[in-house]
Amino acid sequence: MKYRCLLFDLDGTLVDSRADLTTGINLMLGDLGRGPLPADHVLRFVGEGVRLLVERALRATQPAEPGGAEVDAAIERFRRHYRAHLCDRTRPYPGVEEALARFAALPKAVVTNKPYDLSLALLEGLGLRAHFAAVIGGDSLPERKPAPAPMLAAAARCGSDPAACLMVGDTAVDMLAGRAAGMTTCGFVGGFRGRAELARAGADVLIEEFAELRWVVEGG
Repeated sequence: MKYRCLLFDLDGTLVDSRADLTTGINLMLGDLGRGPLPADHVLRFVGEGVRLLVERALRATQPAEPGGAEVDAAIERFRRHYRAHLCDRTRPYPGVEEALARFAALPKAVVTNKPYDLSLALLEGLGLRAHFAAVIGGDSLPERKPAPAPMLAAAARCGSDPAACLMVGDTAVDMLAGRAAGMTTCGFVGGFRGRAELARAGADVLIEEFAELRWVVEGG
């Protein structure tokens, strides 16, 4: 094997969660008497943690900058609605389960900016939790991606040198975090953000689908 440890982002990488994330945001907005946002708008807000997701949704539906207390209250509404619909339509991307099984001998971790409790519930709900030695959420440490700390913590929990890790993600945040941690980065083009963002962020390698991951990991 070319790598000794595999680290994965969650939303837009392992799972296609766009429909349920959009549902959670729009139910929150409905509680506040606002109209829904299109899914493509919501997806542009995803990737840097739940607080920024909610702040961006509020900004998109009101003229004034949302205050801290307003954001806090909206986050609670979003979390409640999203947890209720966490696995309604969210599914692993094609080839994900096969890839995880193929590399069963390698320690693997999820490193996401999604809150830890929601990440764990999602992985358990989809039957994926057993594949991972560690799950690092956006609130697991004082810093989140693109800071390298979550990546380094995941590598440590997997007992691996960061230089021997491959980080797989779908956003610039993932690529920047992996590079800052001294890891090789693999951009999943089929995720939420697409090829251009990943290329601009300096991804070391790009894959269109998870079936290609074997060639990256095995050095083919």
